[in-house]
Amino acid sequence: METALAPRIVVSRDVAHGKPRVAGTRVAVTQILDLLAAGKTVAEIVSDDYFPHLSEADIFACIRYASLVIQHDDIVTAP
Repeated sequence: METALAPRIVVSRDVAHGKPRVAGTRVAVTQILDLLAAGKTVAEIVSDDYFPHLSEADIFACIRYASLVIQHDDIVTAP
C-alpha cells in the first residue's frame, strides 16, 4: 500500500525500503537532498547525468517535504 505524505512524495513498505520517495519512482527524498547539499543545482539533478525522469517540481517537493518534517519534529541538542 502506498501512502501520500505530501504532494509528489509517497511511502510504501515494499519500495525503497519504506523511505519517502518521489511518487512513481524509486528515487528517495534523501537522494535528492544529498545532491542539493553537495552543491548540485536543480537543473543538474533533472539532467541526463542524474535523474532525467524527474521534474523541477519533484525536486521542490522533496525540499518542501524536508521542511515539513523539520517543522513537526522536536530538535534535541547535545548537553
